[in-house]
Amino acid sequence: MQPRINIITLGTHDLAAAIHFYEDGLSFPRMSFEGDVAFFNLNGSCLAVYPWELLAKDATVAKEGTGFRGITLAHNVNSEAEVNVVLEQAKAAGANIVKPAQATDWGGFSGYFSDLDGHLWEVAFNPIFWPGPPDIGISN
Repeated sequence: MQPRINIITLGTHDLAAAIHFYEDGLSFPRMSFEGDVAFFNLNGSCLAVYPWELLAKDATVAKEGTGFRGITLAHNVNSEAEVNVVLEQAKAAGANIVKPAQATDWGGFSGYFSDLDGHLWEVAFNPIFWPGPPDIGISN
C-alpha cells in the first residue's frame, strides 16, 4: 500500500449548511460535482461532506453516537497571527471555538474549533512540522 489520504469525508446533518460553511465561510474551493455530496479541493487531497445517515449506511455502522469521535483535522498556517485569523474566520462562519489559540507544550501555537456537525479542527502554527514534515530519514 502506498501511504496517502485522497479524500476525507465528513458526515453532516445538514448538507446545504455544511456546503455554505466550507465554501462561503472558510473559502474552501468547491469542486464541480452533482449529487448528495460536495467536494472541496485541499491542494493535494479533498474534503467531502456527505449526509450523516448515508455515510453511516455506506460504512454499515449505526448513525448514533456522541462525544469525542477519536479524530481531529489539522490546518497548519505560517504564523501565530494567522492561527487567530483562521479561528476568527471559522467563528464568523458559525463554528464554535473549542480552545482559543495559545502556546503549546510542543513549541507551537494552536487552537481548536468545531464545525457545524461537531468535527474538531485544530488550527496550528508548528515551526517544526510546517511547511512540511521534517526529514527523519525514512524512505519508500
